[in-house]
Amino acid sequence: MTTATVSPNTAVRPQAAGAALFSERLAVAGRPLSAVTGAEIQAPLIQGGHARYANLDYGASTPALSVVSAYLNEILPFYASVHRGAGYASQISTSVYENARNIVRDFVGGRASDSVIFTRNTTDSLNLLAGCLPSANGRPAGDVLYLDIEHHANLLPWQGVPHRSVVAADTLSGTIEALRAELEQGGVSLLAVTGASNVTGEILPVRALAALAHEHGARIVVDAAQLAPHRRINIGADDVDYLAFSGHKLYAPFGAGVLVGRADWLDAGTPHLAGGGAVREARLDGVSWATGPARHEGGSPNVLGAATLARATQVIAALDQERWHAHESAIRSFLVEGLQKIDGVTVHQIFKDTDPDTDTIGVVNFSVEGYDAGLVAAYLSAEHGVGLRDGRFCAHPLLKRLGLPSGSLRASFGLGSRLEDAQRLLAGIEELRRTGLGWDYVVDSGRWVPANDTRIYPDWAPNTPGTAGAAPCVDD
Repeated sequence: MTTATVSPNTAVRPQAAGAALFSERLAVAGRPLSAVTGAEIQAPLIQGGHARYANLDYGASTPALSVVSAYLNEILPFYASVHRGAGYASQISTSVYENARNIVRDFVGGRASDSVIFTRNTTDSLNLLAGCLPSANGRPAGDVLYLDIEHHANLLPWQGVPHRSVVAADTLSGTIEALRAELEQGGVSLLAVTGASNVTGEILPVRALAALAHEHGARIVVDAAQLAPHRRINIGADDVDYLAFSGHKLYAPFGAGVLVGRADWLDAGTPHLAGGGAVREARLDGVSWATGPARHEGGSPNVLGAATLARATQVIAALDQERWHAHESAIRSFLVEGLQKIDGVTVHQIFKDTDPDTDTIGVVNFSVEGYDAGLVAAYLSAEHGVGLRDGRFCAHPLLKRLGLPSGSLRASFGLGSRLEDAQRLLAGIEELRRTGLGWDYVVDSGRWVPANDTRIYPDWAPNTPGTAGAAPCVDD
C-alpha cells in the first residue's frame, strides 16, 4: 500500500490569463457569506494530519447558522410543551411556536389565509398534501401530474393516488410544452414540480408553471427543499398554491419541515397524524377533527425545530440578494469551469437551454471516468478532507435518464462556503487523474471506505466511519 502526499492547502493555481477573473471571484467568495456552526472543524486525513473540513454537501443538510445556534441556546431553557400548559415556560414556548408560523408565512410571501403546517421535513409535507387531495362522490377529483426529474419526496407520495408522469425533454422549453400537452388532456387536479433540481441545481420557472396549471384548472405544489436555501420565494406573487421545504436544508437543526398553502384542501383532508391536539372532541367510537394547522399536527410538536427554522428564514430574508447570488455564482462558475478542464471529468445537467448564470443554484453534478462515484467520494474525504455526496440522490429515474444508473457525484454549497472549498475539490480530482488513489479502499456494507483506517474520531462518536446504516439503494 502506498500513501500520497496531500497538503490541506493544495489549491488550483489560476492561469495568468484568468488571474483577474480569479481575483474577482476571490473578492466575492473568498470568505463565507454568513457564519455557520462547525465551519472550522478539522477532518483527520488517512495519511496523517488534519485539514479544515471542506463541506460541499449542503444539498443534503446544511450546517446551522451561528445566529440560529445562538438563538437555540437562548430559547432552550424555556422549552416546554405547547398549547395546553398554563405555566410560564409553556406559555413562552407556545408563543414562540405559533409566531414561527407567521415568520415562515412572511418569508415565502404567503397569503393571509394560507395554512402553515409544521412537519418533519419536505417528504412529510408532501405526503401530508397527498392525503388532502379533493374527491367527488368518493372518487379522486383529478390526477397528480409530475415530471420524471423529481426527488423521491415529490414522486413517491403521488404514486398512491391517481397520477400521471411526463418525461422531461432535453430543453426546459420543450419540457414546459410537454406538460402543457398533458394538462390539455384534462383531469389533472395538481401539478407537482421541483423548484430546483437536487441533482443538478437547475431552476424551474415556478411562476410560468403555476400559470400553466391554473390555465387548465389545476393547482400547483412546489418542492422547494433545494430552492428555498438559495433563492427568495414569493408564493403570493407567483400564485403558487402549496410550497414545502425543510429546516435541515435551510441552516436550521432539529429536523422540522413546513407545508404552506391554501387551507380548503388541508381543512377537508384526512388528518396526517391521528392523536392529541388534532381534535375538537374525541369519543370512544368517533372523533370530531379540528381544522387549521392543528388538524395535521397531532402529538407534541417539534417546538425547537419550528423556532430555529423560523429564525433561519429571518436571517436569509435579511441577506442582500445581489451579494448572496454573486457569492454563490462565483463558487459555482469557478468549480464548473475547473471540472470541465480536467480530462475525464463530465459535468451533468438536464436541460440544454439552462442559463448557468441565472437558472442554477449552488449544486454541481459530475462524474470521473474510470472511477465509481462512491470511491471518488471516499477518496476525497479520506485524503483531502472534502465532503460531498455520491449516489443516485433519491432521484433514480433522473439518474437513469442522465445515463448514470450507478450514480454520480454532487458538490453543493451555500452561505458558509468559500472559494477554497471548490479549490480543494478541484485539487483532489486533478491529483486523482494525475497519480491515482493514494490509499487502498474496500467496500464495506455497500460503501467504499479506506482499508486499515486508524483515524481517531471524537470520543463521543462511534468509531464506525462511513458504513453504519448505509442506505440500500442498489437495485436497478
